[in-house]
Amino acid sequence: MKQIVWVLCVLMAGSLLAIPVGAGPATGGAVVYPIVADPTFNPWHPRAFVESVFPNRVIYNGLTKPGKNLQPAPDLAERWEVSADGLTWTFFLRRNVRWHDGREFTADDVKFTYDIVLNPQLGAGGAANFRSVKEVQVVDRFTVRFVLATPTASLAAFAGTNAGIIPKHAFEGVADPWTHDTFNKRNPVGTGAYRVREYVPGSHVTLARNDNYFLGRPSMDTVTFKVLPDPNTQIAQLISGELTLIMVDNPASVRAIQGRADVEISTIPQTNFYWLAANYRMPTFRDKRVRQAMLYALDRRAMINGFLQGFAREATGIISPALSFYYKSDVKTYEFDRQRARQLLAAAGWRPGADGVLTKDGQRLSFALTFPRVQYFEQLAALVQQYYRAIGIEVTLDGLEFNQFVSQRLLPRRFEVMAGWWITPGDPDFYNYIHSSAAERGFNIPMYANPEMDRVLEQGRAFSDAAQRARVYRQFQDLVAEELPYIYLWWPFEIRAINRRLGGVPRLGLRDAFQYTNEWMIR
Repeated sequence: MKQIVWVLCVLMAGSLLAIPVGAGPATGGAVVYPIVADPTFNPWHPRAFVESVFPNRVIYNGLTKPGKNLQPAPDLAERWEVSADGLTWTFFLRRNVRWHDGREFTADDVKFTYDIVLNPQLGAGGAANFRSVKEVQVVDRFTVRFVLATPTASLAAFAGTNAGIIPKHAFEGVADPWTHDTFNKRNPVGTGAYRVREYVPGSHVTLARNDNYFLGRPSMDTVTFKVLPDPNTQIAQLISGELTLIMVDNPASVRAIQGRADVEISTIPQTNFYWLAANYRMPTFRDKRVRQAMLYALDRRAMINGFLQGFAREATGIISPALSFYYKSDVKTYEFDRQRARQLLAAAGWRPGADGVLTKDGQRLSFALTFPRVQYFEQLAALVQQYYRAIGIEVTLDGLEFNQFVSQRLLPRRFEVMAGWWITPGDPDFYNYIHSSAAERGFNIPMYANPEMDRVLEQGRAFSDAAQRARVYRQFQDLVAEELPYIYLWWPFEIRAINRRLGGVPRLGLRDAFQYTNEWMIR
């Protein structure tokens, strides 16, 4: 007997607006948003980083998308079924979808996309989310079946997060999808609400309205992504009206735009946490007392009130309060306490050396802190260095430009302690971030390994019932709070600043909100 998950699709009726207040309804207008580098127009490309996420979420559709309640909502799949054992997922596809070049979207495109994702030789970005999938089968022209090796209750959420479907016909005769530069770097073909009209490397990419979009004709004429890496320039161009909206990465910049009548500033809770990852392959960090001491030694509240200007919440774990059904507040916590940090380190055998740096068996408690030179990470790293020096830990700073950080440190796992952040799907499943099997090929950056943690994570995936999952993930949060696989810092609020003429942007993180550009409008 099958458990059937029916999800109703709300079709968007018509489009409105784009004119001054007081006039009647009309359509038109343009949105301009900054990205930090030239994008790669393929959501699965191994080098499609943060600069590519926003345009790709407009150009492409996934089988699902993040719903406005953070639950998976229909996208290219209008509904899906899950077998009683959780090992077979059947997605029923929409029949009224056309690619930007006019070709029909079918189940063959879904299979083609996921065959790339499931090929370990290709190393697709985001493939770690689908490692439990054995194969994708075409049932008929508008039905696909995912066959899993192990139950994965979070599959629908993963299928809507940076998981756009790409067209089979556009890759005919291409052996390596990552070398298809005509598609990946110049002329992509998607099913989304907007399609590429113009791309000028180093300057901008402009997307034009897809009049044949399957949810109805979008309102706005164009969406432009402007290559603008400097956050101060972004602020200046928002004020001048050259940009329509921005995400404010540095909270200190909010002061420059507060009080402006034409700009609305809002904060959105995210499924996001900032962390330090201590390399679990190093014997020093396998002792949880060392990891616990490292968290006790940080005055996170002072950092949040200082350079974060209060735009964050001190983390008590890694499952965000935004996932309120699963979040557990009564877990072990780590208030700033240098004395407790020193006691834990002493219990672990670390004693002050002649210069005050802790030593054990002739080894100094010293490490390099690797971080990307983006947002406020240089301030964060400098403060971490000071806090750890105060308890006898010696820290050197290893800051790199973002792409170097990813290619030289994060992907090859060449670091001692790393600072970073994860923006995760709207689901409590952290298997790909903590399970030991994800240490080399997944997102388990600290390379943490613990059989008990593995068991709980596997159990959380096995249940489809939300109440059963909640019980498992509350146990998971207690274990995380004790073990600290990540030394979690805070849950940030996304700060977004939007010109008041832009309407229809849902109260989701902007990455997710861009999947609703068909509903946006200029007033």
